[in-house]
Amino acid sequence: MSGLLEGKRILVTGVITDASIAFHAARVAQEQGAEVVLTGFGRLSLVRRIAGRLPKPAPVLELDVTNAEHLDSLADRVREHVDGLDGVLHSIGFAPQSCLGGDFLAAPWQDVATALEISAYSLKSLTTATLPLLGAGASIVGMDFDARVAWPAYDWMGVAKAALESTSRYLARELGPKGIRVNLVSAGPVRTMAAKSIPGFADLEAGWDKRAPLGWDVNDPEPVARSVCAVLSDWLPKTTGSMIMVDGGVHALGI
Repeated sequence: MSGLLEGKRILVTGVITDASIAFHAARVAQEQGAEVVLTGFGRLSLVRRIAGRLPKPAPVLELDVTNAEHLDSLADRVREHVDGLDGVLHSIGFAPQSCLGGDFLAAPWQDVATALEISAYSLKSLTTATLPLLGAGASIVGMDFDARVAWPAYDWMGVAKAALESTSRYLARELGPKGIRVNLVSAGPVRTMAAKSIPGFADLEAGWDKRAPLGWDVNDPEPVARSVCAVLSDWLPKTTGSMIMVDGGVHALGI
């Protein structure tokens, strides 16, 4: 029996450690038959070591989404490993410490601008960089954390995620005529390195399991990874501009 992503070529960004949602999405994608290429930022030797824990070897390309040279050369560098792409996972986000932790009014514009560029505008940047590799039926997926409400301590990253949500809808409008889908997967709290860097994250995750009708395990990225791969697959052919909620159902409750 063939896998959900059999023969698909998938670019996965944002792998930092083997706790990263991106790592588990790459793992499930490989298990479902995909050929995976990773990108990393900063400590590439660490990312390559982590990539070695995947079921199959995966090349690692350097990508700073604020670096025009990296973006301009990305398609050619990907072509050294695969002849095109069927899917792209955007799992990139960053905000300076001033933008998180509860002092929303104090964050300076320069730091807010950094958060917006890396966490939201980069979805457009990554999309345009990979567009020469994408054809009809391709799927772009971004990782989100429901920005329709103001979360404790999430502050300007929440604003950046709201911008990410809007960006995905405009990209869906622009790329729909090319047959390319753009969606977000909005995950409940998962204990990744990125999450641990958010002051007050423990308060955010506290009680999520009790509030979720289906329950929730902050140490289990598998449900999110599977959902990402489902959206990357051909099984949602007319779904675009959507935010798929994978949070145990917390978003649906007035709690």
